[in-house]
Amino acid sequence: MHTTAIKNAEFFFKTYVGPEHKGKVIVEIGSQDVNGSIRTVAPAGNEYIGVDFVEGRGVDLVLQNPYKLPFEDNSIDFLVSSSVFEHSEMFWLLFIEIIRVLKPDGLFYLNVPSNGQFHRYPVDCWRFYPDSGNALAKWARMCEYNTALLESYVSYQEVDAWNDFVSVFIKDETFASKYPKRIIHTHGHFYNGMEHGVNNFINPKESTEDQQRLQAIGSIVNRRVPMG
Repeated sequence: MHTTAIKNAEFFFKTYVGPEHKGKVIVEIGSQDVNGSIRTVAPAGNEYIGVDFVEGRGVDLVLQNPYKLPFEDNSIDFLVSSSVFEHSEMFWLLFIEIIRVLKPDGLFYLNVPSNGQFHRYPVDCWRFYPDSGNALAKWARMCEYNTALLESYVSYQEVDAWNDFVSVFIKDETFASKYPKRIIHTHGHFYNGMEHGVNNFINPKESTEDQQRLQAIGSIVNRRVPMG
């Protein structure tokens, strides 16, 4: 698991799952520990349930259907998923299933690539751009849930070449005031951030980080290589 995946998950837990939330149920979709796990940064004092499509380290429940979660309606406090949705052929079905099992004031943390290499596990179908979070919230509303996006952003690369698209959803917007803190209030290493109740992007960028680097290299080359 790349470094920013761990860091962004830790930002989420520190921002939204504080000491006042002990005794809650946290479910992780795609929990198999292949080369690291966000379970390691989850706060103590809560029940942590890892679900995946295959058996493995960190997996407590194996899903028989990738679009059906084995939990009752309105039963889960926090649901997290990192580097999974790009491998879900019909992620919108999984998203609605996640919303179904969350409590009305429950949160869903989503981390999915916004760039990066083709990596099949067993397929690799999607990348998420800055408007993706609001699109998912609109989809949930079309399915008659009062879901809202609390925040989203694209994080800059560190050791690895991934730009993570991170978003936090609340099942029922009525309870949004229960969570006044935002990751983007304290973590500044991002671009194209969005916040509940704010219409404009925070740190807007039209070019991806990869494109920005290529543009910078091109500028250097053009200055040094005679043209014509």
